[in-house]
Amino acid sequence: MPRLTPLIILFLTIAACAQQSLNPAGPADAKAIKSYAKGIKEFDGHKYPLALTDFRAADQQDGGHCVSCELQAFKSAKLMGDFKTAHEEAALLLSHVTSAQDKAEIHAMAGDVCLAEGGYRIFEKPFQNADSEFQAALQLQPDKSDCLYNDGIALSHLHQYDKARDRFQQYMKAASPSANQVQYTRAKLFASQPELARIRVAPDFHVTALDGKPISLSSLTGKVVLIDFWATWCGPCKQALPHLKEIAQKFEGQPLVVISISLDQDETAWKNFVAQNGMTWTQYRDGSFDGPIATAFAVKAIPNTFTIDAQGFLQDQQVGDGEIETKLKKLIDKAADAGNARTVAQTR
Repeated sequence: MPRLTPLIILFLTIAACAQQSLNPAGPADAKAIKSYAKGIKEFDGHKYPLALTDFRAADQQDGGHCVSCELQAFKSAKLMGDFKTAHEEAALLLSHVTSAQDKAEIHAMAGDVCLAEGGYRIFEKPFQNADSEFQAALQLQPDKSDCLYNDGIALSHLHQYDKARDRFQQYMKAASPSANQVQYTRAKLFASQPELARIRVAPDFHVTALDGKPISLSSLTGKVVLIDFWATWCGPCKQALPHLKEIAQKFEGQPLVVISISLDQDETAWKNFVAQNGMTWTQYRDGSFDGPIATAFAVKAIPNTFTIDAQGFLQDQQVGDGEIETKLKKLIDKAADAGNARTVAQTR
């Protein structure tokens, strides 16, 4: 199955206006309950293909009307990039939910999948479908803020910039700036320059690092972020480590955050390696290529490094790239200048 692009994962996981009110009960049939529980375990272990099979089996065992099973199947298919199945599950959900609010949620879910289908391809059809789904959701729930935002994204991809601008302006009227400060800030930017909404945006994540400190991409707004996916069993990753360490030391104290995300399954081996090699910057273990962060960034091979600017826009880079320090310095200087400007403005 195709993996999702980083931009689209952001829509699916952070801007998901699609699962806030749906809270259906689980299946009633005894066999379905067992299959559903197995699916939840597989899902929590990031084994999405197995989870999808279990949830669909549970739905059939429960008479084909288990909304909770279909919702979980949708989530699994979405994370796998199995767009066809995700659309099928969304259609089933639409036929089973009754309230206008829940129907709006399902249309929003379907719209998210259409955005994922579009990715960065030049085909307009997925974005046209996304626009249609978001419009259907907004007819049922006109003030659904995340759908206003996502429809702006879809319209921007369709080069309908005037309509996209209107959507972002509507979003800013409907949304609370404090509820999602990063998204609100981007909407403000996109309302003035809707063509920027077509640029890749890094997916957010919320984890607890090895040192016990919580970290999220949204909390690092205003700083340049270098994310390196690696593993102790990866030879090229070990070869790149001295350069990564050099970057972390060289830019220490500047608006740059380096995050190493390990795909090691063996937690002890990972911790020992980090300690033995003096990896003092932020460390987190995602566990595998199917880990939530690796999936969000569509990591298929390691080492794989991503540079994210202070506004959250994403650039692909490799640590071994001789130009990476020059590029980082430009982004860091820009972030520092912006930070200084905010500080001066705040004192006036």
